[in-house]
Amino acid sequence: MDLKIKDKDFQFRKRNLNLDTDALELPISEHIEEMRQRSVQFLCFACFTIGIMFLKITPIVELLEAPVEGIKFIQLSPGEYFLSTVKISFYGGLLFSIPFLLSQIIFYILPGLTKSEKGIILPILGTSLILFGIGLLFAYYVLIPAALNFFIGYSSTVIEPLWSFDQYFDFILFLFYSTGLSFQVPILQIILGLAGIVTGKQMLMSWKYVVLASTIVSAILTPSTDPVTQLCLAGAIILLYLTGAGLLTIYKE
Repeated sequence: MDLKIKDKDFQFRKRNLNLDTDALELPISEHIEEMRQRSVQFLCFACFTIGIMFLKITPIVELLEAPVEGIKFIQLSPGEYFLSTVKISFYGGLLFSIPFLLSQIIFYILPGLTKSEKGIILPILGTSLILFGIGLLFAYYVLIPAALNFFIGYSSTVIEPLWSFDQYFDFILFLFYSTGLSFQVPILQIILGLAGIVTGKQMLMSWKYVVLASTIVSAILTPSTDPVTQLCLAGAIILLYLTGAGLLTIYKE
C-alpha cells in the first residue's frame, strides 16, 4: 500500500515539475561518461578555434593594433612576436569557445531542471553572453583608446613611443577579460534577487556604497594607472548596477 502511495506521489511530482525522470534515473557511471564526452567535445572545439585563429593571426594582430595610432611596435627578442601570436591564438580561441562551453553545460543539466527553472536559467545565460560581448566591445572602443591616448599624450613631448607588442597584448588582454567580467554585475544582481537574498529597492538604496566600491574595483581591474580608464569603467559598472536594480525592482512589483 505504501509503495502505491509513493508511486502516485512520484507521478504527481513528475507531471507538475516536468522532470526528465529517464535522465535522473541514469546510473552515476553514465552521468560521468556524458560529462567526459561533453568535456572532450569542448576541448576539440577549443583546439579547432585556436588553430583557426593561429592561421588567421595577421588580420587579428592588425585588429588589436587598430585602437592606437602613430605607435611603432617592436619585439625585444627574436621569438617575442611568435610567442605573442601563440598567446593571442590561445586566449582568443578560449574566448570564442565560451558559448560552446555554456551550451554543453546547459545540455548536461537541462534534463534535471523543472519547467520554471528552465524558463529562468536559459534567459540568464543568454543575457550573460550578450553582456560579456558588450563588455569586450566597450573595452575595445572606449577603454583601450582612452588609456592609450592618455599615455601617448602625456609622454609625447619627451619620449618617442616604441612599444613591445607582447606587453601591449598583455595590457589589452587583461582589460578585455576584466571588463567582460565586470559587465556580469546585472546577472549577479538578478540571481541574488530571485534567490530572495536582497531586493531591488535595497540595491537602489545602497547606491552610495556602490559608487565607492565601483571606483575601488575599477582601480584594481584596470591594468593602467590613468584616471580616465578607471572613471570610464567605474561609470559603466555603476550604470549596469542601477539598470540591474531597476529591472529587478520592476520585475518584483
